[in-house]
Amino acid sequence: VGGADLVKAFRAGKSAATMRAYQSDLREFAACVKAKSIRDAATRLLSRSHGEANLLAIQWRAYLMQKGRSPSGINRCMSALRSLVTLANTLGLCGWNLNITNVKHVGYRDTRGPGRAGFESLLHAAKQQRPDKSARDAALLWLLYTPALRRSEVAGLDVEHFDAQAARLHVLGKGKTEREPITLPLQTCEALKAWLAVRGTAPGPLFQNCDRAKKGNGRLTANGVYRIVRRLGRRTQIEARPHGLRHAGITAALDATGGDVRSVRAFSRHATVETVLHYDDNRSDKAGNVAQVVANGVQA
Repeated sequence: VGGADLVKAFRAGKSAATMRAYQSDLREFAACVKAKSIRDAATRLLSRSHGEANLLAIQWRAYLMQKGRSPSGINRCMSALRSLVTLANTLGLCGWNLNITNVKHVGYRDTRGPGRAGFESLLHAAKQQRPDKSARDAALLWLLYTPALRRSEVAGLDVEHFDAQAARLHVLGKGKTEREPITLPLQTCEALKAWLAVRGTAPGPLFQNCDRAKKGNGRLTANGVYRIVRRLGRRTQIEARPHGLRHAGITAALDATGGDVRSVRAFSRHATVETVLHYDDNRSDKAGNVAQVVANGVQA
């Protein structure tokens, strides 16, 4: 087993989105250690002793911090490198694993998103466009909000993944290798039908670029979804992004279910209930409510 086999095995079993992110991170690692490729960087890392390899990883973490990368971005880079080394250990290319820890950060600070009113404003702005963009962007917004899809999940959809008769969509979730069916609400299903009436039902990407010059009618990328939502946000003077709409959808689900975190975990497809609890705490401002109770007991 050599470096080329390691990189090939590393790619196996990972979703396209995960692999793109990991490859980008590992290319940055290769550039940091002045290697010609990911394979070359991996060979250099694995040729070192356990302590030397950990030191190199620590130096890379410091390099990323100096560049101003976010804690979550740095931690993803560390995860990519640890994953590569763990696989090398499994394949007998080294006898150790990296022990470097993640950067501490506070996640889920703002889990409310633009709210239902914000979603409605974005939807109104989408409908003010020419017919093709109006239908496409409205369908995008409904998917980001009502079933709380991630932008990469939306961008990866093909026409065949939408079953209009059963009102179902087969989604490739984060970190998954197989698609899972989700049931769509009536309004979202109708929005997708309206878009398909414009797009047509020919096989291929469900969401395409709407280019009048016909220069880019291929698949709409995850970055393209991001730009659409940001553009609609600027038109409505709302700080909008796709993940913010997902946040808003999850918060709305908690409101509608009276804080049923288990049901909402199934809805949001988060790995753990604990993640949904962050949304619930922020939604109901539990800390603020307790602070008020404490203050009410003070005899001023």
